[in-house]
Amino acid sequence: MGLKDVLLSWPVVKQLTGTDPLGRGLAAQSAQSAALQPRTATADRVVQSICPYCAVGCGQKVFVKDDKVIQIEGDPDSPVSRGRLCPKGSASEQFVNGPRRVTTVRYRKPHGTEWEDLSLERATDMIVDRILDTRERTWQELHEGKRVNRTLGFAHLGGATLDNEENYLIKKLFTALGAIQVENQARI
Repeated sequence: MGLKDVLLSWPVVKQLTGTDPLGRGLAAQSAQSAALQPRTATADRVVQSICPYCAVGCGQKVFVKDDKVIQIEGDPDSPVSRGRLCPKGSASEQFVNGPRRVTTVRYRKPHGTEWEDLSLERATDMIVDRILDTRERTWQELHEGKRVNRTLGFAHLGGATLDNEENYLIKKLFTALGAIQVENQARI
């Protein structure tokens, strides 16, 4: 490649001497940039989903390759967000694939200094045992002469990422357990 060819390959020279004076097309393109393709082009499949960060429920397109999420973008077919995502929703691929993401149940004993991994079954059993024990210790059948059948020993605060169906089931569960303090972050 001669000196003339090298000079003509420079973007500024291509811009000034070619058909692209604004430098938005061929003048700005190199062999390397011409070979680039979007991450989404290599996806095996695209799954429609909903952003988990708040109660808005923005639509997302999740691009998957070899059963691994490679990109998450806004879904233009979503009537809620019309393809737009906030910064948290745009970064949700990092949430899925982050190297520091905790994927196991972690438990630290009272007054302990170290975390330990628990099986999901053991953690669920521990939660159930504690709920039942608290309910038994704090159950009020009567209060000031009136039948109340309640407990003030525990409450529930739901997250804004829960949908209506999940909130409905949680409300039913905690009401059946006798809790009267059931609230959701989306209302606070």
